[in-house]
Amino acid sequence: MSIRANVMVCTGTGCVASGSDRVVDRLNELIKARGYDKEVQVVKTGCFGFCEQGPIVKIEPDDVFYVRVEEDDVEELIEEHIIKGRRVERLLYKDPEKSETIEKHEKMPFYKKQLRIALRNCGLINPEDIYEYIALEGYEALGKVVSDMSQEEIIDIIKKSGLRGRGGGGFPTGLKWEFTKKAKDDTKYIICNADEGDPGAFMDRSILEGDPHSVLEAMAIAGYAVGAQHGLIYIRAEYPLAIDRLNIAINQARELNLLGKNIFGTDFNFDIELKLGAGAFVCGEETALINSSEGRRGEPRYKPPYPANSGLWGKPTCVNNVETFANVPVIVLKGADWFSSIGSEKSKGTKVFALAGKVNNVGLIEIPMGTTLREIVFDIGGGIQDGRKFKAVQTGGPSGGVITEENLDTPIDYDSLNAIGSMMGSGGLIVMDDSNCMVDIAKFYLDFTQDESCGRCTPCRIGTKRIYEVLNKITNGEGEKEDLDILKQLSPMIKDGSLCGLGQTAPNPVLSTMKYFWDEYIAHVEDKVCPTGSCKGLAKFKIDPEKCVGCTACARVCPVDCIDGEPKKTYVIDESRCIKCGACFKACRFDAVIKPK
Repeated sequence: MSIRANVMVCTGTGCVASGSDRVVDRLNELIKARGYDKEVQVVKTGCFGFCEQGPIVKIEPDDVFYVRVEEDDVEELIEEHIIKGRRVERLLYKDPEKSETIEKHEKMPFYKKQLRIALRNCGLINPEDIYEYIALEGYEALGKVVSDMSQEEIIDIIKKSGLRGRGGGGFPTGLKWEFTKKAKDDTKYIICNADEGDPGAFMDRSILEGDPHSVLEAMAIAGYAVGAQHGLIYIRAEYPLAIDRLNIAINQARELNLLGKNIFGTDFNFDIELKLGAGAFVCGEETALINSSEGRRGEPRYKPPYPANSGLWGKPTCVNNVETFANVPVIVLKGADWFSSIGSEKSKGTKVFALAGKVNNVGLIEIPMGTTLREIVFDIGGGIQDGRKFKAVQTGGPSGGVITEENLDTPIDYDSLNAIGSMMGSGGLIVMDDSNCMVDIAKFYLDFTQDESCGRCTPCRIGTKRIYEVLNKITNGEGEKEDLDILKQLSPMIKDGSLCGLGQTAPNPVLSTMKYFWDEYIAHVEDKVCPTGSCKGLAKFKIDPEKCVGCTACARVCPVDCIDGEPKKTYVIDESRCIKCGACFKACRFDAVIKPK
């Protein structure tokens, strides 16, 4: 009996955290109990992208997309859809603007402006089954390369495609491959940088969880192009699901002789191993990653020499990140002209972003380069949560800067973002609304970078710590005008004097927030007020004497006894002792306690 229906269930980390594994188990249990296990197949897929609506279940060939499916919904799905052929309306996506249900994902606003290249197989195949990858042209590019192409031909295709590194720097991928090929040595290495450490970023993790073979195939292609026989994937140990699926994929590829010796019956040998990182953000920098891979302290090296000439174990090494590799097989099959026709003049192809923060449609998106921020936030992202006002977008994670409303129509590409003081980065995109304090946001990122600094160079080790201390002082209400001068003077020194990209870009969140939100810094320093009420050190709770009835509720819950008064008379908060916990505000039934805004 042939399969008449595939029930595709997202088992990426986000959906698994929301219970999709239980949905899979219940589906298999009930389908078997009803005798449909020979004609209905449950398929565990990678991330569909629409994380806000997970767990996601898609039924093929009906092309029906169900959202927020829980274990208790499974029986109804089977009875109504699988057995009776009826749509379960309550589990379909509902367009909040038009108040109508949409059953096909390509008609949803979230997907309409996307173009999935790096994510082409995520949500479409079982990442633990190599034959499903092969069924969608998997490993055809590798076969074409090793059988019919020279090293120079494959490098030329990558160069002409315009593919640039998706890890943040945007260096031309073909040039990096060419430099490594030209290096004179019998032993060379290919490294996949999967040390994704930006707060709010999950692009690389999702690709590895949903389509690991695309990365393995691309690494082998790169190995052939530069003359390497050894590949290494450096992945943080906090990605257990991605690690498990990579191990499965590597073993499957070896069994079919797609990795190992004499690939496709040729004299090309290439194999891949995993190296687990301990979660140090600095190891996202290629030379720090190489040090860590050798078992050394994860800290950057001086350049030159560059890894293309002296990398892992002193041998020529080509380092690309996960998303960069994921583009390679499809470029080989469809050609450089096809890829370069997508995107903008100097930024070709697509870019994957982790869309997070105060936006309605949180998720993983892939858009053509040149798409504007307005389209991302308001069309794909569905606008700001709770109807609040858009304030800014942080791109590039701790290395990037904020983009404000006046630049919402900026195209997303390397040069356009650099021109307004931000950067592409690896792809984290965090949306903020009018309740976010930009001084506090800058402090958050500096807290992260000063903690993650490897400490090798003084500007980064001491400078980021000093900037964080100044920001902390300002948000606690102790800031002075001189502190603003210190931030302005110290930031360029750190950028110019630091050894690697971590220190060189660490001041960016401070510089960009000071540029676009100078009034908030002034309010914190001169007026001793946080305009959004986010900074507890500047929060001031007060009691309105006209509303206070002297019920004593506020005084009874205060943990530091800073509220004084007599029953049935007006109470007063001693601000010098108040710890801004908000307990009095919650306890008051007469709206007499005024909360900071």
